[in-house]
Amino acid sequence: MNINLKVWRQKDSKSKGGFENYALSNITHDASFLEMLDILNEELNGKGTEPVAFDHDCREGICGMCSLFINGRAHGPDLDVTTCQLHMRKFKDGDTITIEPWRSGGFPVIKDLMVDRSAFDKILQAGGYVSVNTGGVPDGNAIPVGKEISDEAMDAATCIGCGACVATCKNASAMLFVSAKVSQLALLPQGNVEASRRAKAMVARMDELGFGNCTNTGACEVECPKGISIAHIARMNREFLFATCKS
Repeated sequence: MNINLKVWRQKDSKSKGGFENYALSNITHDASFLEMLDILNEELNGKGTEPVAFDHDCREGICGMCSLFINGRAHGPDLDVTTCQLHMRKFKDGDTITIEPWRSGGFPVIKDLMVDRSAFDKILQAGGYVSVNTGGVPDGNAIPVGKEISDEAMDAATCIGCGACVATCKNASAMLFVSAKVSQLALLPQGNVEASRRAKAMVARMDELGFGNCTNTGACEVECPKGISIAHIARMNREFLFATCKS
């Protein structure tokens, strides 16, 4: 298949960026989206042109680093997949594909399609941990937790922190990410030690880092590659309200 690419190019965070057009031919439908970008970069290298910088690591849909905004959608037109698991069969011969970085004040552009997502790490450092010593695996498993609760906690823990929720939200809100990290601990007894301060600390850090507020449009849930439910946002709001009233 032959495709046309409109790729955002930006030298660094202080430079003004813009779109550049590239044409690729003979791309197989079975190629992944990142493999297609590899082919583009091979051609650019062959011409002595600087390749397009984009973030990636595992290419197995686990790490969330492949954060690309494709044709106006986070991670592209497929559902419940990251960009690295998106295949070119989702596009048609002759298509023009627009590729951008995440657009958020909390995720400043590093170069081209790469953004700095360390803000998520800072939010986690503010309260996304447990201080209780749970011992080894047998000790942790000795604490009785209902299956429905443990399943819900595990569903929240599947969040890979890719930032698709932020890129999709009209307010660039990080509420889905933060609420998932709150839920995965708030639902378990091991998370009770920090329960009174976790939500307050993480929400305060999120606001400080420039992320917007949630208006419950649900767009984040739709585009989340792991299908994280916005029900976690409701839980985080309850945790936050309880902690505020308690203090």
